[in-house]
Parts: sequence; C-alpha cells; structure tokens
Amino acid sequence: MIPIEDLLRFIREDAPWGDVTSETVVPDATCLAVIRAKDSGTVAGLAEARALFEYFGVTARQHSVDGRAVAVGTTLLELDGPARAILLVERTALNIIGRMSGIATRTRESVDAIRAVSPDVRVAATRKTAPGLRMLDKKAVVLGGGDPHRYCLSDMVLIKDNHLALVPLPEAIRKAKEQSLYRKVEVEVETAEDAITAAAAGADIILLDNMPPDAVREAVRALNEQGLRERVTLEVSGGVAGDDVAGYAATGVDVISMGALTHTVRNFDVSLDVLKGAGTVRVP
Repeated sequence: MIPIEDLLRFIREDAPWGDVTSETVVPDATCLAVIRAKDSGTVAGLAEARALFEYFGVTARQHSVDGRAVAVGTTLLELDGPARAILLVERTALNIIGRMSGIATRTRESVDAIRAVSPDVRVAATRKTAPGLRMLDKKAVVLGGGDPHRYCLSDMVLIKDNHLALVPLPEAIRKAKEQSLYRKVEVEVETAEDAITAAAAGADIILLDNMPPDAVREAVRALNEQGLRERVTLEVSGGVAGDDVAGYAATGVDVISMGALTHTVRNFDVSLDVLKGAGTVRVP
C-alpha cells in the first residue's frame, strides 16, 4: 500500500485551495456513488483510491480486488459519504485507477504472451516512469504479474554505456564488486563479445541492450560456448514492444524488461457516477 501522505499530494495538486465548484453549488449532504470499469483488463489502484476516499470520511466498499481481471461494466468501488468529499477525490481516484490498471493490463498481456512461448522467462519494468509516480507504476507492474526491477539508483549496481564511456568494463565490474559482496552487479552490453567480457569479469546480470532477437540468440550461444551462460542472469531490453515479446522469449534469456509498460500507457477507462433517484442524496 502506498503511504497516504504520498497520495494526498495528488489532492493538493488538484485542489490546492479547495474544490470551489462543489463547495459553492453542492449542498452539505451525503450521497451514494459507484466507480465502474468501462474497459476490460486487469484492475489496479483500488486500494489507493479507497484510502483517499476514506481519508476524507467516505465509506468505500471494494467490489473487486487489485490484480483481478474485470469486464466492462464491473462495479469496482461503492461510495457512501459526504458528496463534496466524493467530488473532491473523484478525478484523482479515477486517474490512479486508470493509469495503474492500464499498466497492469499491458503487463498481464505481455506476461501471457511470453509464457506461451517460455514459461520461465520473466517480464520486468524499467525506471522509465513518470516523475512522482514510480511507486504506483511499479506496483501496477507487479499486480499485472511482472517484476518491478530496481526502484531507484540506490537499489543495485547497473553499469550502462555512459559509465563505460568513463571507465573500462572490467575495471567498472571490479570496483562494483569491491564495494559490496552482497549487491548484484548488472552490466549493459550491445554485443556478444562484450557479454562474454562482462561474464568473465564477474557480472551477475548481463543486460543485452537494443539487440534484435537474432543477435540475442548469438550472444546466448557464445556464452554457452565459453561455459559462462550458467554464471549469469540474462536480461534483454531496449525497444521491446508487444509485437516483439514472443520472439525475444524464444532466445534463451531469463528476463525481458520493457520500458513501454510504464512510459507508453493506455489509460484504462473508469467512471464515477453519483446515483440518482429518491433517497440517494440525504441531508444528515
């Protein structure tokens, strides 16, 4: 669960001086409302939306759970409480559910496509997330069946091309290994030759970056020939999209990381409707 303070900053962004429309025209009353899915897919963000509504005194009853497949028209949350509070939180809650469900749905589709080819290959996210939304984005990936990968630069060593423009590859790995025996060291490479060099130098994870499937297969073959394949976890990344995942899954790698899971998000459509009809708006 994302801390409530992290979620409240979204409310402060949307209503820094209050919701002037609702405070002006809506009576001090309670009402019922529902949030429904207008798409089908894997839902996420319900826990965060519920926490926000409850913080403002609204009773929120979940009709589904995060990570579950839902159909169009499914009721996700039922709300009962102050009308102004429901309207205050409405857009923020819908944005959270929409974005997180979009990410979870895309992740689930990718996981299913990859497992159909190779059940042991894992799908991972990257750090290509919207600023300020990383924890939500990464959680959505997990709810869709993926791996969050590293959350931040502090998590693990990942030596990339710009690091290697300043320090030779073997030296970079040696320095990283000396810093800690217990922290994994990952190295980004773009050729089979560099993959062999990185594995021989002691890298724990090798990221094959921006390499087409044929080149990835060649790198896997070369590592096997050198007796180095079993020493390392092999990850492929760089421009991997929905149409490519099955091809990469058949190359013999362990992990496919996809920036597209979080940087190109199709919003999952959800709506909030105040229920009309006798007795649904009540003055306490």
